[in-house]
Amino acid sequence: MAKQTALITGASAGLGREYARLFAKDGHDLVLVARRRERLDELARELAAAQGTTCMVIAADLAAPSAGQQVADQVQSAGRSIDFLVNNAGFGRRGPFAQSDVRLQLEMIDVNMRALVELTRLFLPGMLERKQGRVLNIASIAGFVPGPFMATYYASKAFVVSFTEALASELHGTGVTATASCPGPTATEFADVAGSGKSNLFRRPVADAASVARHGYRAMLAGTVVAIPGLKNKLSVQSVRIAPRAVVRAIAAKLNSVETT
Repeated sequence: MAKQTALITGASAGLGREYARLFAKDGHDLVLVARRRERLDELARELAAAQGTTCMVIAADLAAPSAGQQVADQVQSAGRSIDFLVNNAGFGRRGPFAQSDVRLQLEMIDVNMRALVELTRLFLPGMLERKQGRVLNIASIAGFVPGPFMATYYASKAFVVSFTEALASELHGTGVTATASCPGPTATEFADVAGSGKSNLFRRPVADAASVARHGYRAMLAGTVVAIPGLKNKLSVQSVRIAPRAVVRAIAAKLNSVETT
């Protein structure tokens, strides 16, 4: 592929960092976006040394209402066009909804959904004008089920799946594609941030971030609309389609619970 530019949100750790390495390996320049500038600077130095990658670092909190536009303005001021948009930033928090911090729940909505929609809207017209581009939205198998004890997070990922599928249909034949990568539990900082590290979901073996990112990266390049890594995850999603909803809710509640004995 000719050298192009990828913008990756949540690039300071986990899947975002792995996606950055994949794009750099293929010779692309990067715009790295996350809250922790020191982590981004460290990654930029790593990629410059290993691959000669040019990295633009933007420290931004995507929970802030103006963050998406500020990111787009900085990219425009730098004279860059975005060929790949990876909406990876997101977080969850485990616990009963009625006892949750409402501010945190709304921030989750802002990061997981609003910022994703805003950045896609800001960078998509340029891709369409050039008749080439890729949008990769990081969803989850959580997007196919309701999630007791992580209600807002699961609902946000359902939004990402639905939004991406609709967008992919609109983009058909334009030279631009949209892909939703839907991994299962993965070894990143997510579980610790969410307070899910001791939940039943994460007490089982989980996927490594590098392999999950490779799957999503290849699916994006192929223009796959919904990509689910791992046979077990694929079977889980298929079983949801035929299982009674009460059973699905009960299983999800069990997985998001912490055993006390």
